[in-house]
Amino acid sequence: MIAEAVRRSALADYTDRFAALSAATGSELSIRELAFVSQINLRADPKDANVMQRLAEALGFALPVVPNTVAVKGDRRVLWLGPDEWLLVGPDGQQMAFEQALRTGLNGGFGSIVVDVSANRTLLEIRGPKAHKLLAHGVPIDLDARSFGPGRCAQSLLAKAQVIVERRSEEEAFHLFVRSSFAGYLADWLLYAAAE
Repeated sequence: MIAEAVRRSALADYTDRFAALSAATGSELSIRELAFVSQINLRADPKDANVMQRLAEALGFALPVVPNTVAVKGDRRVLWLGPDEWLLVGPDGQQMAFEQALRTGLNGGFGSIVVDVSANRTLLEIRGPKAHKLLAHGVPIDLDARSFGPGRCAQSLLAKAQVIVERRSEEEAFHLFVRSSFAGYLADWLLYAAAE
């Protein structure tokens, strides 16, 4: 007998609990896992105009250079993580396309090896009028739309778990990138905090 590989998301067991939360709050607060998102980490020198131009041409849009911002084109996003570090995010199965585009863009320029970190984190979407209030219970950064509006991102802690918080273009939606090993803990914390 040959074992068959089955792909299972970090929060597959939480689907019903997340749906129950949405129903209980009349959709004022919803949580869902966006599983298997392609995530590629890139490090490059933003002061090297040639490399940045080649990367922009290879990707079809420029990497953000303003701290804690997000660049978007279609279903692909690039989150600024540090002065020389970005996270490229896209639909499932885009890892190879991202890697190829980045390697083409670097083309001998200074940059780290492009790293596929898709299995490292899962993605949670927190949406609704109460999303901001829920996250404010555990995030030490100001999530008010005036200082952390759509198209912003930040690395932070949420209930002592390391996360990347991204405010989506919709004012009442956030994406949380959390390590898969902490996903269950964070999901339990969010559900408990939402119940309060």
